[in-house]
Amino acid sequence: MSYPTYILCPGQGAQAVGMGKDLYESSDDARDVFDRADQVLGFGLSAICFDGPEERLNQTDISQPAIYVTGVASFHAAIRTGAIDPVSVRGYAGLSLGEYTALHLAGAFGFEEGLRLVAARGRFMQDAAVASPSGMVALLGADESQVDQLCKESAGGEVLVPANLNAPGQIVVSGSAGACQRVLKAAEAAGFKATALKVAGAFHSRSCRGLPIGMSAQLERAALQQPGVPVFSNVTAKPHGEASSISRLLVDQIVSPVQWERTMKALLTDEGARFVELAPGRTLAGLAKRINRRTLVESVGTARALSAAQAP
Repeated sequence: MSYPTYILCPGQGAQAVGMGKDLYESSDDARDVFDRADQVLGFGLSAICFDGPEERLNQTDISQPAIYVTGVASFHAAIRTGAIDPVSVRGYAGLSLGEYTALHLAGAFGFEEGLRLVAARGRFMQDAAVASPSGMVALLGADESQVDQLCKESAGGEVLVPANLNAPGQIVVSGSAGACQRVLKAAEAAGFKATALKVAGAFHSRSCRGLPIGMSAQLERAALQQPGVPVFSNVTAKPHGEASSISRLLVDQIVSPVQWERTMKALLTDEGARFVELAPGRTLAGLAKRINRRTLVESVGTARALSAAQAP
């Protein structure tokens, strides 16, 4: 009997040159996903994933569809090898952009529909970042009240707010370029570790205020369905409901903090469940350990990981 399984889908920042290349070379199912993506987008997204350049991969309009496609490819490769038993999947959760991957895999929209949505989301966010230089900074070791205080002290009249509540002692703030530089120094002076993320803008903050209009129009044209398996919303940390509410929550997600710690705590109430992280990277496994040290998150993000993994 298979254990109930939850699929975790990474978000922007997990990208790295070479991601998905070994899956493409070893799995017909993964290769088909990458090839279809190149055809839909009209350019070689797969080549950028596999060979870079890094600067291009890190641009939001590329990294978002790249992470979506790589995650979907790893899921289908894992099913083929038996590392994931689709019948045992009890739910999906994705960090920020990863919520789109999760919704697609749960049946809320097709692969091509999802690819067009994340490509549009990436373009809108890239344009906003170019128009107003901004970024995100991960703060390690600080709790929510300490992060709030650091934001107040470093904002300097500009936007700087908590954006990703990822795990105890791991919170990401989002704001203008100047405010991000100030909080990097302030956090280190206060004894916390601070790292600027590989993202182009102040996502999940009011700096993205104009983005919901464009994304709302994209979602209104999409054929959305209620997921066949629960998918947890970043905004509410609860499963999505009817299709009509999915669009609203995905629009809200752009300007709202990501409630990842609350989401994982909800999933961890299912004792004995198995957790599997899709490609690329192992970011979500690290966050899970911060939330509960006993949590094991398996990876199916590389050909080597797939060869070692087998659904129980």
